[in-house]
Amino acid sequence: MDSQTSPASQPSPSSPSPHTFQVDLRGLVDLLSHHLYSSPKVYLRELLQNAVDAITARRATEPDAPARVRLYAEGGALRVEDTGVGLTEADVHSLLATIGRSSKRAEGLEETRSDFLGQFGIGLLACFVVAERIRVVSRSARTPGAPPVEWTASDDGSYTVRTLPDTERPEPGTTVHLVARAGAAEWLAPGRVAELARDFGSLLPYDVRVGDGAVTDLPAPWDRPYPGPAARRVALARHCHDLFGFTPLDTIDLSVPLAGIRGVAYVLPSAVSPARRAGHRVHLKGMLLTERAEQLLPDWAFFVRCVIDTDSLRPTASREALYEDETLAGVREALGERIRAWLTGLAAGDPERLAAFLAVHHLGVKSLARHDREMLRTMLPWLPFETTDGRLSLEEFTQRHPVVHFTRTVEEYRQVAPIASAQGIGVINGGYTYDSELVQALPSVRPGTVVAELDAETVTAHLDAVDPAEELSLSGFLAAARARLDPLGCDVVLRAFHPLSVPALHLDDRDARHEQARADAEAQADDLWAGILGSLRGSAPRARLVLNHLNPLVRRISALPDPELIGTAAESLYGQALLMAQRPLRPADSALLNRAFIGLLEWATHSEDGQA
Repeated sequence: MDSQTSPASQPSPSSPSPHTFQVDLRGLVDLLSHHLYSSPKVYLRELLQNAVDAITARRATEPDAPARVRLYAEGGALRVEDTGVGLTEADVHSLLATIGRSSKRAEGLEETRSDFLGQFGIGLLACFVVAERIRVVSRSARTPGAPPVEWTASDDGSYTVRTLPDTERPEPGTTVHLVARAGAAEWLAPGRVAELARDFGSLLPYDVRVGDGAVTDLPAPWDRPYPGPAARRVALARHCHDLFGFTPLDTIDLSVPLAGIRGVAYVLPSAVSPARRAGHRVHLKGMLLTERAEQLLPDWAFFVRCVIDTDSLRPTASREALYEDETLAGVREALGERIRAWLTGLAAGDPERLAAFLAVHHLGVKSLARHDREMLRTMLPWLPFETTDGRLSLEEFTQRHPVVHFTRTVEEYRQVAPIASAQGIGVINGGYTYDSELVQALPSVRPGTVVAELDAETVTAHLDAVDPAEELSLSGFLAAARARLDPLGCDVVLRAFHPLSVPALHLDDRDARHEQARADAEAQADDLWAGILGSLRGSAPRARLVLNHLNPLVRRISALPDPELIGTAAESLYGQALLMAQRPLRPADSALLNRAFIGLLEWATHSEDGQA
């Protein structure tokens, strides 16, 4: 056969020769340190991970092989030794010098990947974040006759490989040597190395030491035997304080064997915002993955901080967060069930602890009860609500009142609470987070319960009407008051109600407020927008100023002969009613208050001058 290349094998003009990507290692290290990893401290986690995975790989074929990891830090350098599977020269060229390749993806190991911590083949690169040179000395346990091999790499992308005498590494395993780069010596200091090793590796299954100091502390605190429940509670409280800096209100076991999860949830001793995302500590096969896992629990469980160990959840490439997949969703639901079961158990057997918990974290339970009718039914005797009868549970309130009235906002509740209470109307303040939703869900868990939103019509209907003849005699007074408040979109009515100390009550509802807002916008708009807003005019009832005919001040005002003074007094009563309801004031309301105040001062001083 002719040795000359055949035309068919020659590249055509339209098929250019392929090229290999070139990697700028320094640029890649900068990318890792500034974008993939949150802190240089992860370099030590990657070293521990490689050592533990190497031991795991060796023990797969040699179950009795030694399982030791030793770290030695001194003079700006770090040495990490393990008794793992080791590498041959071919392994070094294939694995250490090829970015992105991992021995855990090598042929024959794919089925056992779940036994390893690292899977992305970029672990050693993290060391360049703190070191300018990496030296690896390794001897293979799989190829007993292979000599030790040395791989030395610099952050400029160059590396060398050479074989060493047997005396350099007589036993199988690997030793990694790091020399700190300028400005990074603190990360290789003995104290920092010991601190990071304990933080990352306290639950690792092998013997890990920094110098002579043990790193691993097994079994985990939640798996240790204790003399009794009280001793266990004290020990876990101490563990929580060491990890998170607080003494927990209670401890919840989080055992999910099917998902390979063991751990605890610590109940926060003080209230937190439902919007706050708590960070949880997650260990993956003993190695700390993250201390800021936010998606581990359902949103409603914001009142606990967790620490767990798992072998089923997947890490992201940076190994500092959890990969959102079906497994994580299932684990989140299972852990939520454990917390739900703990709450149900407290309700059934330990009401004092439940009351102490709800005094701090009732918002979390209310959030859960919105979507879980069984939890709402269980918590009816316990969840606190603000009512006109005081702070009561829904169970107590429904026993006192055949109709459960509620308001949707705190402002609406403050308007009517004193009057409704005096008239015997039971009202729940639904303006706080989740409360109105739970009140409306009452009939679904307590059949026969009547729930109704309280509006201005209902309140007015419960107030006593004034004798028609007497109201007719006050028609001039009412006309003057109505004329003054009509521009504000407010009607004036006269009723008799308790308590006597309340001279006036401002009542409106959301429809009335929307109509007033529309009218205010129409008044300030140009012709085009005024026409559009005018076409949206609704038929909703206007706000009402209900004057209390039993109040002595209202009686004195109704007897005034001067319509102008009656109007000023009506404005004052209107402003005082708004302030008592703690309603936000519109600019027009603020102007009215100022005008009424000045008007009354002028009238008072004018009267004194006249008398003088």
